[in-house]
Amino acid sequence: MSTSSLTHASLTRPAPRTGLSIGLFAIGGFAVLTTEFLILGLLPALARDLGLSVAGAGQLVTLFAVTVMLFGPPLTAWLSAVPRKGLFIAILLVFAASNALSALAPNIWVLALARFIAALALPVYWGTASESAGQLAGAGREGWAVSRVYLGITAAFVFGIPLGTLAAGLVGWRGSFALLAGLCVLVALLMWAWLPTVPAAPARAPGERQTVILKDRRFIAHVLLSALVFTAMFTAYTYLAETLEQLAAVPAGEVGWWLMGFGVVGMLGNGLAGRIVDRSPLRATLLLLAMLALGMGAVTPLLGTAWLLGGALVLWGIAYTALFPVCQVRVMQAGAKAQALAGTLNVSAANAGIAAGAALGGASIQVLGLGALGYVACGFAVLAMIATLAMLASE
Repeated sequence: MSTSSLTHASLTRPAPRTGLSIGLFAIGGFAVLTTEFLILGLLPALARDLGLSVAGAGQLVTLFAVTVMLFGPPLTAWLSAVPRKGLFIAILLVFAASNALSALAPNIWVLALARFIAALALPVYWGTASESAGQLAGAGREGWAVSRVYLGITAAFVFGIPLGTLAAGLVGWRGSFALLAGLCVLVALLMWAWLPTVPAAPARAPGERQTVILKDRRFIAHVLLSALVFTAMFTAYTYLAETLEQLAAVPAGEVGWWLMGFGVVGMLGNGLAGRIVDRSPLRATLLLLAMLALGMGAVTPLLGTAWLLGGALVLWGIAYTALFPVCQVRVMQAGAKAQALAGTLNVSAANAGIAAGAALGGASIQVLGLGALGYVACGFAVLAMIATLAMLASE
């Protein structure tokens, strides 16, 4: 890894109980990420219950993402000096309250408020947990540590979102949110009992401000690339449940199992990310974008052949999951002078992409039809590949 490592230079030895701490960060990430994306698997049922179109209900995804994008960086900078253990526990309790309110929401407006509350806390968690994991792991192991934290993302896609979707068939979409509220409380208790004291951000030179990274054009380019990558990813993924139901003729009760399969293969992507990201994050991004474009673009033409469709979904799932930690590490390396803020800005950029992807995907469905969605998403992935090649050429 280059000298612009993610950790403070003085942190050369792992802290005690490092593995346990990183594992707890991943468990917390599982609860947080499931809260954000559980709604994707519930969109068809939620839309029917509240009398909305699927595209209209999908704008709850846009609301969440825009909130993260706008409020994440200032909230993270404001809370950067707060001791991390208390901060993580407080965030999990906020998510528990948000999910409880979602379960009780009588209409779309209260549900939107609940989602807004959770969206305020999400980027603070990802930015600070990624930085803390990198600090604890030590120099040269930052990418590995962040990929371990992002196992929470993989686990959410493998178990959280699909099981929530399956649970909705038994207890309704409200019951799924209620179960998730209980999980967030449980994770907060585990952190209270087992997470050791984690320091806040490393001390900086007098007068040095985190916002100095905003003057670095290279860093800004990395943030914008993340926004484009996530636009490509979520143009199609936001409506994957609807695609499986309507185009692949998967029964509604089985969609959760398909989503679980998508997440299971994503575990391979997380392992791939941990192996390649520390060598060259930009080259890793380029490789994964090529896989993503091929997988998303192949879904519609392969709908008639089950095993080929499965292959396209495998390729899509691996690249999709791997791009989460790869983008996080890539941006944090570029903004090493303010790692927590850099990580949060990446989360904000990612959510800008999620918002754009959800909106563009919904518009594509209305204008071109659901069958064109994979092609539109593939086009955005190709644009991201071109941007990545330009950044590689300028290094």
